[in-house]
Parts: sequence; C-alpha cells; structure tokens
Amino acid sequence: MSDADLEEIRKGRLAQLQQQQQSNAGSAPGAAGQDEERKQQEAEARASILAQILEPEAADRLGRIRLVKVSRATEVENRLIMLARSGQLRAKVTEEQLKELLGAVAEHGERDSAAGGKIVVSRRKGGWDDDDDLLDL
Repeated sequence: MSDADLEEIRKGRLAQLQQQQQSNAGSAPGAAGQDEERKQQEAEARASILAQILEPEAADRLGRIRLVKVSRATEVENRLIMLARSGQLRAKVTEEQLKELLGAVAEHGERDSAAGGKIVVSRRKGGWDDDDDLLDL
C-alpha cells in the first residue's frame, strides 16, 4: 500500500466528515436517519480500507473469525486500520501476518482478562454438611 493510496483515503474521509458537519448544522429532526446513514458510511469506509490492505486469503480468514467472535474481528480490524493510517504497512497483509496479529490480540485479551476478570470461588467449610443429619438417627 503506497502513501498515495493512504492519502487518497484520508482525503475522501475528510470530505465525508465535512459534508456530514454541514448537513448536521442544518437540521436535527432527521438525526436518527442521519446517524444510521453515518454508521453505514463508516462501515463502507472500513470495508474499503480493509479490502485495500488485506490479501484475499487474509480477508476470508477475518470473515470466518467474524462469524465466530465479532469482538475479536473488530479489534483486529481496528489495529489493521490504525497501522494502515500510520503508514506502517508497506504491502498487503498476508494470511500468515494476520495469524501473528491474531496471536498478539489473543495474548493481549488473555492478559486483560487475567488481571481484572478472574473469578474466584470461595467455598464455606463446615456447618453445611448433609452427612451430619445421619448422625442424629
């Protein structure tokens, strides 16, 4: 992916944002429709960026991941788009590179869940044993 392609994407996105600001300044009654339209435009922009930076095999793998776990696929997409916008991607992302990125995301997610989402079960000892009832006979 060349710098010219990224610059073209940035200019297109800037034009979209300016157009949205002008239309938002006009009226508020159709805000629900505009919000939905804005979300659809953002989804289309994400899809076009991903189509430019992913090889077909990698895009297929990401699509299969989206079927299983939407949050993980979204996180990977966000990272890829961030890398593309910062100019750190020099070529299209291969399936192997996507696997490495998925591993990094999985490790990051495990680290976060281990730190704050750990469930600890503490059981009461003594006093609640059903076998005690048999001693009374």
